[in-house]
Amino acid sequence: MASWQQVAADNPEFAARVKSRFDAGTNKTMATLRRDGSPRISGTELGFVDGEVTFGSMGGSMKLLDVRRDPRIAIHSPSADPPTDHPEQWLGDAKLAGVAVEVPVPEDSPFPGSGSFRVDIREVVLTYVGNPADHLVIESWDSHHGYRRRTRK
Repeated sequence: MASWQQVAADNPEFAARVKSRFDAGTNKTMATLRRDGSPRISGTELGFVDGEVTFGSMGGSMKLLDVRRDPRIAIHSPSADPPTDHPEQWLGDAKLAGVAVEVPVPEDSPFPGSGSFRVDIREVVLTYVGNPADHLVIESWDSHHGYRRRTRK
């Protein structure tokens, strides 16, 4: 697994485009695992702080309970529809998967019982429409293969 700093050092251009997709809106979608192993989708905010991907969770939330029980997560960037008349101009969607590692909550936090986490990254993916708009482009990074670019018709 890796930190965001490692992803960015390995491929700065890819990391910048992924970060821009996550920064395109406040609310991201996070998948966690329920006690019975089924998925749960929750809204979350995400930060890129000191070379790490970070997020927090309110005390007592199901997301917090899920992550403390099983720290495997996936997070999806905010989504926008591709332009109807020029789908190749769509900036795409970004996703990352990894393991949430709890870190100390700031002492001045106004949220008692909350959790604060950094993500040990297993995989980062950026998907968008190619030019011409007859295929998808899937760019990814993981700690075993590094950066890869594939297309799919």
